[in-house]
Amino acid sequence: MKMMSWGDALWLGLTARFARVGRLRRAVLMLAAAACTAAAVLYWKQQTDDSANRPLHSMYSGIEPQWSWLCQHDRCERYQASDTTTLQSLQTCNMLCASTQLWPQPTGPVSLASAAVPVRSDRFSLKVIASPSRDVTKHINEAFIVMQNHMRTLEHGVVGENRRSDIGPPRDVLVKVSVNGSGDPRMRLDTNESYKLALRPSGNSLVVDITAHSFCGARHGLETLLQVTWLDPYAGSLLILEAATVVDAPRFPYRGLLLDTARNFFPVSELLRTIDAMAANKLNTFHWHVSDSQSFPWKLDSAPQLAQHGAYGPGAVYTSDDVRTIVKYARIRGIRVLMEIDTPAHVGRAFGWGPEAGLGHLAHCIEAEPWSSYCGEPPCGQLNPRNPHIYDLLEHVYREIIQLTEVDDIFHLGGDEVSEQCWAKHFNDTDPMDLWMEFTRQAMHVLERANGGKAPELTLLWSSRLTRSPYLERLDPKRFGVQVWGASQWPESRAVLDAGFRSVISHVDAWYLDCGFGSWRDSSDGHCGPYRSWQQVYEHRPWATETPESAAWPVEGGAACQWTEQLGPGGLDARVWPRTAALAERLWADRAEGATADVYLRLDTQRARLVARGVRAAPLWPRWCSHNPHACL
Repeated sequence: MKMMSWGDALWLGLTARFARVGRLRRAVLMLAAAACTAAAVLYWKQQTDDSANRPLHSMYSGIEPQWSWLCQHDRCERYQASDTTTLQSLQTCNMLCASTQLWPQPTGPVSLASAAVPVRSDRFSLKVIASPSRDVTKHINEAFIVMQNHMRTLEHGVVGENRRSDIGPPRDVLVKVSVNGSGDPRMRLDTNESYKLALRPSGNSLVVDITAHSFCGARHGLETLLQVTWLDPYAGSLLILEAATVVDAPRFPYRGLLLDTARNFFPVSELLRTIDAMAANKLNTFHWHVSDSQSFPWKLDSAPQLAQHGAYGPGAVYTSDDVRTIVKYARIRGIRVLMEIDTPAHVGRAFGWGPEAGLGHLAHCIEAEPWSSYCGEPPCGQLNPRNPHIYDLLEHVYREIIQLTEVDDIFHLGGDEVSEQCWAKHFNDTDPMDLWMEFTRQAMHVLERANGGKAPELTLLWSSRLTRSPYLERLDPKRFGVQVWGASQWPESRAVLDAGFRSVISHVDAWYLDCGFGSWRDSSDGHCGPYRSWQQVYEHRPWATETPESAAWPVEGGAACQWTEQLGPGGLDARVWPRTAALAERLWADRAEGATADVYLRLDTQRARLVARGVRAAPLWPRWCSHNPHACL
């Protein structure tokens, strides 16, 4: 059945009423209708002729909108489009009403105009005013292209035949970037990520000035510029705020997401999409937990036997070219790739080829039974700390990681959940904890050799029994840092911080995204719970305990962890987003307030941005609440 237009529906209603009146009355009504129509035509013509002076939000692209949103008392209220003379899309109302709609919330002064003008992606141009190196200039140009491509994605199917011609011509936008600082475009531990953005009209054009001390800071400025640009479906055009100033810098230098690709394999395309979503939220560390006891899916050039014996199959392997692709993609988006090969535990069949190669046993307890006696989840496996060949192998692995990622100031050794019983079974002459400590020292030694004779500035270990007293005191806080995954109230979680170890927070009771999905095996619990909502993620501030000790804690930042025992390709986006976006704002801005109404509104807008980029982020609430947000808060 063909749906009638507003005009058809109106005319049909009028003729039905005419049939029920007398001839004379009908004539009178028809004359009145004709007079009204003539007046309406004259009024419409007057408005059309005056289109240059009409507000942009009163126009739409030939569609017949059902709803209009108006900013009333600093909030967007929904009205039937037929009940108001002003037609405004939800997107434009959100951007022009009281909330900043930036994510993560900037930490410095912000001033945003309440008016918008039309733009097009191909009318943006870049001018690099200052740059400390050719490499930085190259990265700025590539990051600008990434921004333009995101704008083109928004424009897809709209620019051209669907665009209103009477909203005025699109403005030219000149983006001027100045970087006065580091000539190294990589994300480093000491990278200054601050930036300043100033958007202003200049005649019939717009000028954007972005100043930063690093490429990564400038890239964040481009990301913010993208956030003050949006698609208005009623105008059929991209719009941009007419003016804006933003001064911004992150609270924490380490803002990460861990993805486990060993329990289940994820194609490169899903990793790239995840990195793109991270960039949209100004996260800066993709912690790639590439291997575990279940599989070793990376075919190293220096040790291809690990994937040959440890991968699920030929279709579940990352090549060195794949790693280079991921690293380059991340770097242009201001993100480091931190690859972790977890040792000495969490290894499996990947290390079972030693005897046939004449290297002896590289690992023990591989797929040992009953597994619950030798590891936390099947299958088991643990490196042989007394075999010198294992350290030669690790040196090759570490060197290849550093060469491919070009991340040499931070490294992750793993070091989680070592089974004392496994080593006690094979080395009954030595305390397993002494073996663990000796292995860690040896691993650190070969890491230094692999890194050109220099230890990374920060070498991370997972929190474990090794990072509890009395063993914690035997580790050097100048050489090691700790990624704290235990519950926030566990004494050992606080002990690491109290002892002065630089730490990355990943508390299981707040930032483990795999929790709340039940057990995947029937022999034990095998899961953490309950589900960690985005509100819980957002409101977790373990460093804000208001104690003298916490004020001095050397917290580098934090990371959400997505372990994948119960997750595979196709389900990643909705599991990670928008919860990790909540983490991103916590680590960037760290405002004292929790999940307030403004946070709901801005996160809903950010979630819509992610969806527009092709990220299948889970909804925060029913769509009705997006249309009527204050009714749901």
